[in-house]
Amino acid sequence: MTEPDADFERLLQFLKENRGFDFTGYKRASLMRRVGRQMQTVGLETYEEYQDFLELHPEQFTALFNTILINVTGFFRDADAWEALAEHAVPALLGQRPTGPIRVWSAGCASGEEAYSLAIVLAESLGVEEFRERVKIYATDVDEDALAEARSGTYDEKQVSGVSASRRETYFEHDDGAYVFRKDLRRSVIFGRNDLVQEAPISRIDLLACRNTLMYFNAEQQGRILRRLHFALDPDGLLFLGKAELLLGQGGLFEPFDLKRRFFSKVSHSAPLDRRSPPDQQLALGRTVSRDGAQRLREQALLSSPIAQVVVDEDGMVTLVNHRAESMFGLSTSDLGRQFHDLEVSYRPVELRSRVAQARGEMQPVWVRGAEWVQSGGDAVYLDVQIVPLVGSPGQLLGISLFFNDVTRFRRLNGELEFANRQMETAYEELQSTNEELETTQEELHSTVEELETTNEELQSTNEELETMNEELQSMNDELQSSNAEVRVHDLDAFMHSVLESLAAAVAVVDRDGRVQLWNRQATELWGVRADEAVGRGLVDLDIGLPVTEVDPLVRRVLAQEDGDALELDAVNRRGRHIRVRVGGSPVRGADGQVGGAILVVDQLPDGSG
Repeated sequence: MTEPDADFERLLQFLKENRGFDFTGYKRASLMRRVGRQMQTVGLETYEEYQDFLELHPEQFTALFNTILINVTGFFRDADAWEALAEHAVPALLGQRPTGPIRVWSAGCASGEEAYSLAIVLAESLGVEEFRERVKIYATDVDEDALAEARSGTYDEKQVSGVSASRRETYFEHDDGAYVFRKDLRRSVIFGRNDLVQEAPISRIDLLACRNTLMYFNAEQQGRILRRLHFALDPDGLLFLGKAELLLGQGGLFEPFDLKRRFFSKVSHSAPLDRRSPPDQQLALGRTVSRDGAQRLREQALLSSPIAQVVVDEDGMVTLVNHRAESMFGLSTSDLGRQFHDLEVSYRPVELRSRVAQARGEMQPVWVRGAEWVQSGGDAVYLDVQIVPLVGSPGQLLGISLFFNDVTRFRRLNGELEFANRQMETAYEELQSTNEELETTQEELHSTVEELETTNEELQSTNEELETMNEELQSMNDELQSSNAEVRVHDLDAFMHSVLESLAAAVAVVDRDGRVQLWNRQATELWGVRADEAVGRGLVDLDIGLPVTEVDPLVRRVLAQEDGDALELDAVNRRGRHIRVRVGGSPVRGADGQVGGAILVVDQLPDGSG
């Protein structure tokens, strides 16, 4: 298996589509060797057989990825390079950054030794207090198991063998035979998953360590990754590679700072950019070369817009936040480069993550109107949010722009206008009523004259009054009949409730949606859940000792009018004792014969321990 064949390429595509790991950029020889080693472990000979095996045994993905992603790392690996970093590179970097935050990225951090080594070097250069105030170290990898180990910051004696005794004493806490990195310094190290091939890079980095990671990729993927690392670095930033990596063919992006120890500085003139980099990132890279007056004017006009605006790129990373958005949502420049769905503004004051996905999928603006936002002081703010896809040519999605328009004043004015209109309508109705009363009085006077003129009309009026009284009596009779029917229904309901409460078995009635409608006293005694706690909730949502997920299929068969035997299940009663119960079900039919729910009867079997 020295040359990749069609079956092997299909296996790589299968891994990419099913698990999100893109290994197509790795060197084929080493990649096939590692996959072959795992195939031998499970006793398979062809890539097609191994793909079928993975489909049937998904738990084997972990073993395969652990074999491919060899996390060979250690504290201060290649000691002379780390000495040069501490003695020359970091002092030069700090000389250019005497104040302000220092952002460091450890790309391909594996189990975290490299990230903590960077923290130790910077803490020694800055002092512990200044380190805690100024430094943020972002450590990323694609291996979740390695990241979990890194987050714990716990290592054995062998793993810290590369750390001097004085550094162990200063930067580690000894705990039951293990060494744990200091918690106060650990807070400055942030671990997260990042795929250098597919995901957007972290931006505005001062020191970027990507050691012995590029060697696993082919030349094309190395070039793409290096263009992203070029974007990630600040103009005066420093790239720290492993001793096996030379940046051959990438002279347009980086130049040697210390070639022997693999330190490189960023070349700030225009360089080819990854096509995945959004326009604002490309503009940001261009600003390192020239920022004329017109460019600064456009930038300030955008940042100073009275409408809050947040821009995310095609990968969901926040690339722009204007001043209004910063003040409205408490955002800052430190949020640039973060995933939008990780920010509070993505779900408060209104859920926007699904709307962003909708705008991205439909390539059409999406509106959210009148979102109410109750702030900490209790005042309500109303926002119209517009999510606009930013489309390049030809039809390529560059990112999403979100506009937050404060319409609180409009809503208040609209409310005041509606109140005034209601007052006018009330005044008009009162005036109309007065006119009607005057007309009525006039008609009554005219009627009195007519009554005086003819006794016959008075008799006719008396007859009409008697007819009216008859109608009123009929109405009262109808009301009495209705009240009598209600009393009968109430008595019937009380009788049914008494029957349910008298049954020796626990009874629950659910509707077609699985929500509890009735819950008798025996059910309360058996499970410890009162009727007012159960009624209205889904049966499968109740926290009781009955395995409701196993009962749910019985309910569905009853609702579908299918035959089904009663179930015998193990359960736990409200006292925490294990019992054996039989669960039977029957349909509830309405007057039209349609099934409207199910009756579940739970009997405790005699051999259960109650």
